[in-house]
Amino acid sequence: MRRIIQLAVFLSVFFLGFLAIDYYIFNRLGMLLGISQTVVTLLVIVFSAAYPVAAILEGTLSNAFTRIIYTLSATWMGVALILGYTLLAYEIINFVYNIPPFAAGIAVLIVASVISVYSIINSLYLDVKEVEIPIQNLERELRIAQISDTHIGPIRNSGFMKEIVKKVDSLNPDLVLITGDLVEGTVGLHPSMFDSINELKAKIFFVTGNHDMYEGLENVFEVLKTTNMNILRNEVVEFEGLQIVGVEYSTPRNYLKTVLPRLKIDNSKPSLLMYHVPIEVKFANEAGIDLQISGHTHRGQMFPLNLIGKFFFPYFNGLYNYNETQLYVSPGTGTWGPPMRSGSKNEITLITLKKK
Repeated sequence: MRRIIQLAVFLSVFFLGFLAIDYYIFNRLGMLLGISQTVVTLLVIVFSAAYPVAAILEGTLSNAFTRIIYTLSATWMGVALILGYTLLAYEIINFVYNIPPFAAGIAVLIVASVISVYSIINSLYLDVKEVEIPIQNLERELRIAQISDTHIGPIRNSGFMKEIVKKVDSLNPDLVLITGDLVEGTVGLHPSMFDSINELKAKIFFVTGNHDMYEGLENVFEVLKTTNMNILRNEVVEFEGLQIVGVEYSTPRNYLKTVLPRLKIDNSKPSLLMYHVPIEVKFANEAGIDLQISGHTHRGQMFPLNLIGKFFFPYFNGLYNYNETQLYVSPGTGTWGPPMRSGSKNEITLITLKKK
């Protein structure tokens, strides 16, 4: 019941916000292209209601048809964002150059279509980024494949998971570390989505992210129980001399400040912290952590969010150093919401830990 209420609140807030965006887009395009107000109003209602209705249908019925509807409505969110900033660019240009309305409307549609198609195609590819990080007291060089923010669900499902597994296995890692948001979190799960994980030869560790909590941790753990994945919930395990510290996602801030001092971390041995959100590295440093790996930001996923996101997350993408504690932030292996990326790529990170 609690999850249903949370989903209803989320969809209500989302609907109101998206209604405002769609209202601007269709009304402005309507004025430029000479579309009647009746048609504009109908388009606003249909397109604004599309995602909430699709989410409800997928969450209750879940079949091939509902997944197609969900994918199309989620894609529209990205297209609407692109149309929105393309229209705003037109408004600015129109202050300087007086562009005929109909020509401007057609130009906006062409530019937005090109960017949308590029963003969809760009999101279909998996990029492998290799990073070398020196660590003190390391017994031997270790190859770690980091996966984050796969958002497995109605859009990216078992086929995408198989693609990830195939590419990760080809890298021949010693460890596979999944730093949260394994699932989409707004619709139901199917155990078959994760069958391919058992094909990974390396040892696998997983910590939860916020979207895993939206789905309900008991549901996530239930579908993962047939996999060989090791779920870490505020605990420390050791792999060939490397301490792997797994802390689950928490909404309250300063969570690492509370949890890390309670864990038995041996500062004479190298340590790697898995924590979904790239924050609180100060407390990781105080606990003697050598490397923290996180995700969550998606590097903004789409323009202009990849510029705005830096204001909310100072550690936004890539490798950082904080008083000898290093932090790597993955831009994510999948996508949330629209299956689109511009200004970022789907990434599997191959981290090679070197002796320092």
